[in-house]
Amino acid sequence: MHEGEFSPPTVAWAGDAVEIIDQTLLPGTLRVVRLDTVDRVVDAIRRLAVRGAPAIGGAGALGMVVGLDEQRPASTDEARAALARLADRIGGARPTAVNLRWAVDRVRAAASGERTAEAIREQALAEALRIVDEDREACRRIGEHGRAELSGATTILTHCNTGRLATLGWGTALGVVYAKAAAGEPVRVYACEARPLLQGARLTAWELLQAGIDVTLIADSAAASLLHTGRIDAVILGADRIAANGDTANKVGTFSLALAAKHAGVRFYTAAPTSTFDLATPSGDAIEIELRSADEVLTFQGQPSAPPGVAAWNPAFDVTPHDLITGWITELGVLHPPFVEVERAARAATRD
Repeated sequence: MHEGEFSPPTVAWAGDAVEIIDQTLLPGTLRVVRLDTVDRVVDAIRRLAVRGAPAIGGAGALGMVVGLDEQRPASTDEARAALARLADRIGGARPTAVNLRWAVDRVRAAASGERTAEAIREQALAEALRIVDEDREACRRIGEHGRAELSGATTILTHCNTGRLATLGWGTALGVVYAKAAAGEPVRVYACEARPLLQGARLTAWELLQAGIDVTLIADSAAASLLHTGRIDAVILGADRIAANGDTANKVGTFSLALAAKHAGVRFYTAAPTSTFDLATPSGDAIEIELRSADEVLTFQGQPSAPPGVAAWNPAFDVTPHDLITGWITELGVLHPPFVEVERAARAATRD
């Protein structure tokens, strides 16, 4: 299995628009939609039509070009001002995933130094496409480093979706699974549903099935019991933001899995590119956690799932303390404790 075999791509540039797989329609319908205005780019990110930290980073970066085309700045100063406005608007669409803000700021920085509006647009597109290509390569390297780290592991537990639908390549945590499969190694996956929006059931199960990889779906609440049966060799999840000390924000439910894995003596890994490290945030306590609509909890398929008048708390993410994480699988290799080494390696990657 090679990441290039996946078609259509989750995020792509269509010459005058961003094209994405609308993940809200999966698994029933595979539909590619065009995002040819900034409103559509922001809406797609907010309503999770495109999701996963690297994927929304790529969509946001390409969305900067859509915005320039839409606004058609007539001068260099107007183009630079447009870049600043676009970076703030697109970069704020989802607050927890650091890759989105990182990607739009990178496009802005790369393009702002050009001397004409046309050159700014050209450089913005070139930088956005570089971000896409770099993430594909990062996914490949994460997969290979994870395969080496987990050479004896055949049964993996994962949560939410961390594969082709969440990235611009073949995935982070699922990239390790795909690398194992590509190398002919036996591998099977237990996937948590990931309530309330069922990214594990709708997306992870779908893409693994499409790839011919053995996948079994479980309820989120069954994970702790499964871990204690001894059938799981490792837990591998993605990340939306990693603080300088290694604390990691990921899909809500990750913290519970980390606690259960620790109690069961099962290794627990985070797989993410170094662009997910937020070195300006010292610890998980400072990570802003996105709160989503209560309707996602109070309804199911458009029907009420709770009595009228019941309140709901719906954080999209939680933070797993670094001392529950065995290692961080990155494109540079696998980072292990002591945690000062995590920060040092991430800073080195940022300089590079």
